[in-house]
Amino acid sequence: MSYETDILAKLRSALVGKKIIKVEYMNAADARRMGWCNRPIAIVTEGGTVLFPLADDEGNDGGALATSIPECETVGVLPAT
Repeated sequence: MSYETDILAKLRSALVGKKIIKVEYMNAADARRMGWCNRPIAIVTEGGTVLFPLADDEGNDGGALATSIPECETVGVLPAT
């Protein structure tokens, strides 16, 4: 199984049909614990899955979120101070 096929199967299983119950910025303590300077937006599902954007694929910091929501196309980060 290819990486793409495998990761898509896992993501679909965890996310498809799940209800989003919370959208908030990651709290500063969690961001600092991860060694980050930025607090990204966090999306929480009913099963407890949390999604948040990263600055890069190595997880070096929280990142901005791109959306198709009018007037909210880019959701920026907040400082983790």
